[in-house]
This record gives sequence, C-alpha cells and structure tokens, in this order.
Amino acid sequence: MRWPPYKHVFFDCDSTLSTVEGIDVLAETAGKKWRVEVLTNAAMDGKLDLEDVYAKRLQAVRPTHDQIRQIRTVYKRNIVADAQAVIAALQFLEHHVYIISGGLAEPVKEFGVFLGVPKQNIRAVQVDYDQLAGQWWHSSGQNHAAKQARYLDYEEGALTVSDGKAQIVKELLGTQNGRSLLIGDGNSDLLAGHTVDLFVGFGGVVQRERVRAESPAFIHTPSMAPLLLLAAGPAALRQVKDTPHEAVFHKAFNLTNTGAIDFNHERLKEKFHQAYQTVYSRTD
Repeated sequence: MRWPPYKHVFFDCDSTLSTVEGIDVLAETAGKKWRVEVLTNAAMDGKLDLEDVYAKRLQAVRPTHDQIRQIRTVYKRNIVADAQAVIAALQFLEHHVYIISGGLAEPVKEFGVFLGVPKQNIRAVQVDYDQLAGQWWHSSGQNHAAKQARYLDYEEGALTVSDGKAQIVKELLGTQNGRSLLIGDGNSDLLAGHTVDLFVGFGGVVQRERVRAESPAFIHTPSMAPLLLLAAGPAALRQVKDTPHEAVFHKAFNLTNTGAIDFNHERLKEKFHQAYQTVYSRTD
C-alpha cells in the first residue's frame, strides 16, 4: 500500500525543534523559572488557555532586547536530535518546510534560518520594547541602549491564543496544492491539527498526555528522524540513495522498527505499516 507524501510540513519550535522553551530560558535568567514553567506547562497541557498566560509570563520576566536575542544561541545549543538533517532531507525531496511558533519572533526566525527554513516560512510573536531605556540621548550609547531596552508589549494575534495556529497554517498554505502535516508537542499544535491532513504529536522532549492520547500519530523518541517516514513516506528512501540524506532515513527505519511511532488511528496505522514493511523488507 502506498503512503502519500505530505508536501507541506509545519513544525512547532520550542520542545519540538529545540529541547528548550524560550520563555523558560528568559525566566531562569530573571530568577523566576519555577513560576513561568508552571504557566508554560499548564498552557501546553491544555489546562489553561494560552491567552491567559502569555502576558503574565512576559510581564513576570520583563526581559531586555539583548536577553531575547540570546535565546537563539540557546536554541542552537539544544537542537532536537536529527532535526536539521530531517529538514534538509525534506527539502531535498522538494517538500515545503515551515515553522509556526508561539515563541518570540526574533530568536525563532534566526534559529529557523539556521536550520535551513526560509525566513518567509517562519511565523512567531513580535514584541515591542521601551525605546527610552538607557542613555539613549548619547550617540555613543545608542547601541547599548537598544540592547538594554526592556520588553514593553507583544503583538496579540493568532499565535498568542490556544487555537490560533490553524489560522497561520491556512495563511501559509494559501492556494498551494499538496497534502499537509503539522508536528508539535503542545495543546495549541493539537488544536491546529484539524487544518492539516495529518497531525503528529512529538514527545521526544516532553510527553503531554492529551497530545499523546489524541494525536493520530505520535513520535516518542528524542530523535526527529521518524518524521521522515510519515512526511515523505518509507518509499522515499529510494530517492535519497547515495546522497548525504540516506543516513538519517536509515536511522528513521531503525527507530521505527523499535516502535518509535505510535498510532491512535487504526486505519492510519495499518496503512503506514503496510507501506513500511514493503520497503523495510527490501532493506533488511
């Protein structure tokens, strides 16, 4: 049985492409890690609406512009295993890759570009700063003042509410043809699942019970590699033979063979395993 490729692949960022939550990184810097982590997990688990905690977390920390920019460095140091290789392989296979995040725009976009995702395919939350902070009236201090300018407000929109990612998926897809897939770890990702052809829950960093229980497919290994078999299909192995992308495909097969992907949809499970066994039997 043939497994269809998903030409449009949407990634969450925090706890999906990176093993950290950007807002929690800021909170630790401000000495308010526990308070903010509680709010983050409550929103990601679906126990609180994201719109009820978004402002509270940023107001609790009130980070400087420089502190927000530094999140990109933490993201890069904590990339989910094989995430970069998966993105590269998908793009080699002519899939379109996107990032939709409730994280802060500047570090998310820089991290996404670092991973190879086109900047125009990345959406995150813009913030405003208090431009009057510091010795701004001295030209010599302008750069320092810009770095020390503190968070003032954020741009409310689809990415700051629990059920808003669906709107961004629709906007990015527009009138393009091709099946779509979204992968993420949190409740906001799960709620956007109805706008794509396949939602994949990711538990490689943290397993959220609601996401695990309600995702049609769920990856619970720390590696992103198994996503290749869901997004491109097992048969895509033939297309990457003798290329640098072959290794991550073989890792995907090895992990999947040990049960890295769970299904909560029997027909989907049957269809995938038939396609998987057809290819795996030839590589065994």
